[in-house]
Amino acid sequence: MGKAEKKATGSLLKINFNTYYQEHILNYMGELYKYPIKLIPMILDIAIVIFLVYKFIKFSKDSRVRQLLKGILLYILLTALSSVLQLTIINYILTSFLSYGVIALIVIFQPELRRALEQLGSNKLTRFIGIEKDKYVQTKEDIYKIVIAVNELAKSQTGALIVLEKDIKLTEIIDSGVMINSEISPQLLVNIFVPNTPLHDGAVVIRANRITAAACILPLASDQDIAKELGTRHRAALGISKESDSVAIVVSEETGKISLARNGVLLVDIKEETLKQILIKDFAEKYNTKQNKVKKITQKIKIKK
Repeated sequence: MGKAEKKATGSLLKINFNTYYQEHILNYMGELYKYPIKLIPMILDIAIVIFLVYKFIKFSKDSRVRQLLKGILLYILLTALSSVLQLTIINYILTSFLSYGVIALIVIFQPELRRALEQLGSNKLTRFIGIEKDKYVQTKEDIYKIVIAVNELAKSQTGALIVLEKDIKLTEIIDSGVMINSEISPQLLVNIFVPNTPLHDGAVVIRANRITAAACILPLASDQDIAKELGTRHRAALGISKESDSVAIVVSEETGKISLARNGVLLVDIKEETLKQILIKDFAEKYNTKQNKVKKITQKIKIKK
């Protein structure tokens, strides 16, 4: 077969493919016009994909995940470049690594994957269908009590670590400490962290509106870029905020400064008012909004009756 015949055959195949593709699209559009109900699965499919992409982008705000994405993009570019430039040995090494790379990523990013799956399991959908209920710190009064205690601890430069549980349950953390199950009280929180007392080491965990346990052991963050002047309590606070969606408050015994860890980020030397605003936004506002919705629904039902 000559070059002219090959070129003609290629052009014919291209025309046939384009024609088939156009006919396929027209037939599909015709079916959608006749049966609009078929649009529902398509819209649902697109909506789910958009939601998953949004969740992934939100989750990828973590610095380690960002670095992972950069590494994957660089790996893809190098693989494509080695193929285009016909660098056989490099291309073989890169493509061979791909089969083992997935397993390596699962091992390296096990904490992040675990956190993502836990967040998926504690999604609002599960709470909506009744599998799990919101048990946040419920009132602004509870928040004020915690802030008062933290402020007193900061003034006396008493080291403290308080963890507020959210959706992801900290049962294993709670089991590592001493059960208290008491109402939130500034005096009790301050007394727990008095130096040389049995419960002053470790963290206090608050579940819903109760002090659940004290002297709890938290996982330490392994971040190398954390400031050297920050101690074990700060590493523990950052560690629990990376492995769960909880919020951790730290009082430094060296400086008396207040720090807060949430979503894998440590905010150092924050003021009392800032702490109060963050906690109210994360906890009390969600509860109050939910309560207002329930009241409105109840009122509508009464009006209909």
